[in-house]
Amino acid sequence: MKRVTFYIFLMALVIASTFSAAGQNADFPGTWKLDKLKSTLLENFPTLVRINVNIKGDSLLTERVYEGGDGQEYPFNENVTLDGKEYSITIYEMPRKSKALWSEQEGSLIFESTTTFNGQNGTEDIVSKESWKVDKANNSLTINYKNTISGVESSGALFFNKADQIK
Repeated sequence: MKRVTFYIFLMALVIASTFSAAGQNADFPGTWKLDKLKSTLLENFPTLVRINVNIKGDSLLTERVYEGGDGQEYPFNENVTLDGKEYSITIYEMPRKSKALWSEQEGSLIFESTTTFNGQNGTEDIVSKESWKVDKANNSLTINYKNTISGVESSGALFFNKADQIK
């Protein structure tokens, strides 16, 4: 049972890694809260419920907060630059490599990560590719993601509202 819970948490972590970047755009910084009604959520997986984004120069710092089915929160921090350079961290004993790049052409932030974990069949990677985009008029952040694990792809979108705009 612990192995299943761990695997579920790991998948949610990867999906949420979609949120580990922001752009050189002044609209990204702040606290964003998940709009569960609009988002593509996976059952029985921890859900990214909040992300705090801070940009200083070319440095992006995020704190992502996941919530498990029991209401317990799992936060972690990640710091990357916005020039495509790869960074390595360890999250809950899992190595992770991440990089972010600002796409002027699309007006979005492109974020890629690979998280390695020990699955039932040995070491496996979760590869995640995300595109972040802010809708200034609606004070919302949309993160489109595509994750691949063991050759199986999943994709969807997560929608966030700026915390100070929520009533």
